[in-house]
Formats: sequence, structure tokens, C-alpha cells
Amino acid sequence: MFETIQSRGVDQILALMKAFQADPRDKKVDLVVGVYKDANGAVPVMDAVKGAEALLLEQETTKTYVGMAGDAEFRSFVPPLLLGENATQIAEGRVTSLQTVGGSGALKVGCDLLNSIEPGKRLWVSTPTWANHVPVATDAGLNVAYYPYFRPSDRGLDFEAMIMHLQSNSAVGDAILLHACCHNPTGVDLSLEQWKKLSRFISDRRLLPFVDCAYQGLGDGMERDVAGLRVLAAKVPEMLIASSFSKNFGIYRERTGALTLIAQNADVLAKTQAAAETVIRSNYSMPPSHGARVVANVFGSFELRSLWAEELNDMRARIAEMRRVLRLKLEERQVTQDLSFLTDQCGMFSYTGFNPADVERLRAEFGIYTAGDGRINVAGLSADNLDAVADGFAAVMR
Repeated sequence: MFETIQSRGVDQILALMKAFQADPRDKKVDLVVGVYKDANGAVPVMDAVKGAEALLLEQETTKTYVGMAGDAEFRSFVPPLLLGENATQIAEGRVTSLQTVGGSGALKVGCDLLNSIEPGKRLWVSTPTWANHVPVATDAGLNVAYYPYFRPSDRGLDFEAMIMHLQSNSAVGDAILLHACCHNPTGVDLSLEQWKKLSRFISDRRLLPFVDCAYQGLGDGMERDVAGLRVLAAKVPEMLIASSFSKNFGIYRERTGALTLIAQNADVLAKTQAAAETVIRSNYSMPPSHGARVVANVFGSFELRSLWAEELNDMRARIAEMRRVLRLKLEERQVTQDLSFLTDQCGMFSYTGFNPADVERLRAEFGIYTAGDGRINVAGLSADNLDAVADGFAAVMR
């Protein structure tokens, strides 16, 4: 039976990770893997997380299941984090969050839910988008369509083309996938004014927004990173939000995420939650507990939450500083093309504009590993490798 399996292709990111590990060069640089790294190139455990785990070890009394919807205290913290403490949707009882197996799990449950309601429903995604969005959506049975987003000429956002394409091609009832902040892979985000225009269009066209909020806090701050999401939520009766705590808590391996549902009223919300729990039951039955308890312990303690906010601010500042210094070093090396994209883009990722030949040259000649489309993880930069990276980038850019 297994001999009949057809190859679905190799995940290019995973292939690059293996190639990097096998590379014997001492000075090789990994700008591929999408995790936050500190100045020493390590993926650290935050002090706030260690404090929360100490509380968990001391206070946990059972290892029984947490239920399909997940940890109740964790779930209670998610809607205010996304929508604001005084959000109308929360006051009206129109919103709930379900704990999921990471942000990817939230996307999968959300896509499965949409397909269970309307098989083959059309989902619009940006060009480009995160590499796993399309496989998750198509495996769920959705029909994926693409809207313009990134403009290669200036490595910016082609908002006019995006709106024109959706006006001409989207239909009432279609779903649209948006990135709340720190767009992966481009680092190019909508401005608040563009969020307002897009929200009016989505409301008028009666599209269903599905927002991926994977990097809250790593762009411009916990509040500003969801300002556009909140504008959109205020305009539409229904919405899905997939959020991740892997990045802003650094708990990647704990697989901690949430799917937030906004419905037009409390009765519809109850039916939607029940349908989502049915999807969860058939996917993985129950989510794990540890990561959710870590997050809940941090948010439930003034001291730990304050410490976490301070650490998150440091992470965000380091990313911004790496962007600034890389641009400076390239300018020092007489790279004459416009480098403003490095500091205009936001979050961990930057779309450099390197083509496949450039990417191959960087890897072969300089030991610098980037994604095949030229995306780099800015958090992979450090004082130890910035000069080497600037040398390689400058050689290619010139």
C-alpha cells in the first residue's frame, strides 16, 4: 500500500534547515528558521516563563484532560488581548476563544470549521503568504485564491492592486485571510488608514475575515500591533482570529495558540463554538496544558506580567536595532539601491528581493542561509555575524 504514496514535495524551509546543519563551515549564518534569537544566537527561555513554570510545578494538582475548548483561565485572557479590555464584542457576549495546538492548530481548526459550514468555501490569501497557509487551507478542503500584496519594485505594499483585485474577483461570503501585523514572509504591513479602507470594503462586500495574529508584540507593541484588527472587528458581524503565543512568549515547543470566534450574537456564538469543538475532537481531541498554564500564570500575576512585558520590549527593540544596523552597514559598503525597506518593514521577517540565484550564491559563497524567496529572519542577525552578512548582501546587491 505505501508504495503507492505520491510525493507531495519537500518543505523548502525544512530542507534548508537540514542543509545548514550539514554545512561544515564555522562561519555559516542561519537566517531561515522563523524563531526569535537573542544576541548570542540562542532561542532563550524568558525569565517570566521560568517564573510561571515554577508556579505551575508548585500548584498543579492534576494531569487530567483540559477539555476540548482548553484551559478556561487561559481562554479568558485572549479576547481582551486581541480586542481590548473594553471591547464591545466582549461586553455583548459575542466572542470566545478556544485553546489550540499552536497558531497553526488555530488555522487548521478555523479552516476545517469553514469547510464544515460550506464545503469548498473560497479563501483569499495574500501573494505571498506564510508557506503553511495554503497547505492547511487546501487540506481542509477550502478553495484558495490569491490577491496581490507585495510590490517587488520597492519591496512595499501594493494596496491599490489588492483592493482592485478583490473588488473585481471576490464574492459575497468568501473568506479572506489577513495578517494582523509583522506580515510573514514580507514584513510589509497595512497602515491604519489602509485597515480602515479594507474594513469598509470587507463589510460592504460581506466577506468573512480570518486574521492570523502570530506576532503580536514583536512589531510596534502589543496594542499597536492589533490596532488594525480592532478596526476590522468593529466593522463586521463575524470574524475568526488565529493567535500564537510561540513568538511573544518564546514557547515554540509548547504549541500554545487560540482560535477566537466573533459571532453576530451570543446564540450564534454558542452554535459556532460547538461546531468548532467538534472539529477539535476529530483533529486532536484535547489541547495540551503546559503552555496555556504558563501564559495564564504570567497574565494572572502582576509581577510576572510586568517582567514579561519588559522582556518582550527588549526583544522588539533588538529586532528593530538589527534592521537599523544592517541598513547602515550596507550603506557603508556603497550599496546604492534604496535600502529603506529594511527599516520600513516590520517584525522578524524581511523580504530582501533576492532572487533564487542570489540566494544560492549567498549560501554557496558566503555561508549565508536565507529562504528560497529571499526572506530573512532579522532576529538571526547579531553583532557576531552582521559584518559577514553585510559583506555577502553587498556583494550580491552590487
